[in-house]
Amino acid sequence: MGDPGAALLLQPEWLITVDADDRVLTGHSLAVSAGRITDILPVADAAAKYPATRPVALPGCALMPGLVNAHTHAAMTLLRGYADDLPLMRWLTEYIWPAEKRWVSEAFVRDGTRLALLEMLRGGTTCFNDMYFFPEVAAQVAAEAGMRATIGLIVIEFPTIWAQDADEYLHKGLAVHDRFRRDPLVRTAFAPHAPYSVADATLRRVATLAEELDLPVHMHLHETREEIVQSLREHGKRPLQRLEELGLVSPHLVAVHMTQLEPPEPAMLAVNGVQVVHCPESNLKLASGTCPILDQLLPAGVNCALGTDGSASNNDLDLFGEMRTAALLAKGTSGSASALPARAALRMATRNGARALGIDDLTGSLEVGKSADLVAVDLSAPETQPVYDPVSQIVYAAGRNQVRHVWIAGRQVLREREPTTLDGAAIAARVLEWGRKIGAQR
Repeated sequence: MGDPGAALLLQPEWLITVDADDRVLTGHSLAVSAGRITDILPVADAAAKYPATRPVALPGCALMPGLVNAHTHAAMTLLRGYADDLPLMRWLTEYIWPAEKRWVSEAFVRDGTRLALLEMLRGGTTCFNDMYFFPEVAAQVAAEAGMRATIGLIVIEFPTIWAQDADEYLHKGLAVHDRFRRDPLVRTAFAPHAPYSVADATLRRVATLAEELDLPVHMHLHETREEIVQSLREHGKRPLQRLEELGLVSPHLVAVHMTQLEPPEPAMLAVNGVQVVHCPESNLKLASGTCPILDQLLPAGVNCALGTDGSASNNDLDLFGEMRTAALLAKGTSGSASALPARAALRMATRNGARALGIDDLTGSLEVGKSADLVAVDLSAPETQPVYDPVSQIVYAAGRNQVRHVWIAGRQVLREREPTTLDGAAIAARVLEWGRKIGAQR
């Protein structure tokens, strides 16, 4: 007798697992029950095993794991295009920080995060790792939208609208952690902004708390040459060495950017299990440098994920674009056309991102027992035909506009490119208001 227990039975053209063997299956179905993947089996076997479940045919579609954006500042969608074509520190100190001081509020974060979630879902991202003010607001927006998120508990030394000093940042951050620690989709991470904006005493406290609570530490690190020069001038050591002495170089550390590395730093990262997030397009746009994932980090055994950074410096939240840019950049800088092949780029945007956030037992690949965080990409368009290798098509030819359906924990959050948990028209109206207000005072 058949098992009628599947709540959802999907039949794609290709099933891209991103499992340990990087299997790409044809003629297979994927079954979902209680938000989890319960079966991956041939279509005929699925029909016999689940006779009471009507299959959802996805002709021309590749079904793959949801993308993991391992570094964002989601609410900064409202500052998209506000200050372009500038180096990082001038961009920050002369434009972004003053604009944030004037405009950031709970309403700004709520509306900006909703816009970011809408953009990310339409681009196949099912999980994001955020760092911004009012993290409790971003967490609530993510929870309401059914989006998987790791929300950064931001820490910085100077006063902002969210907190006045390091003590208050940590106190309020711990309250956010307590509030969401049982949420099925929202997790938290400590998010000290950068070595140049957080003092030694605060970083020691973060290291202790991260160890006690077993939370990631999400931090900009070695982003620019100027950061290194400043650290040598003020501390007599490079930022990574300083963090090591403060107890932060550990598997908890999610180090973002890492464009400035010297021997033996890659080996130090590998030995200590540090996670690195590569943000190729933001780094290129700000002329910050290039993360040496190919010649230093991956050979050393460092887990490398992908992030977009914020929309104010990228200027989008498009992981399809990041995969392509990362792969092409690796080839161009190495002089090898075989560098960072398509499967490795896809792994960085899925499985590696989940591993960086400590949730690879839950998401990042299509395997029985994992959460049904799924993306159906329509490869039937002329721009992605013919299909000899669906993974290559996704990385080198497909665009985020070809994302057709998205499920998170088995719940469909995008259907035929329309969100089911977000009000797109209401979001657009609020964003238009923000654009007029901020633009008038620019």
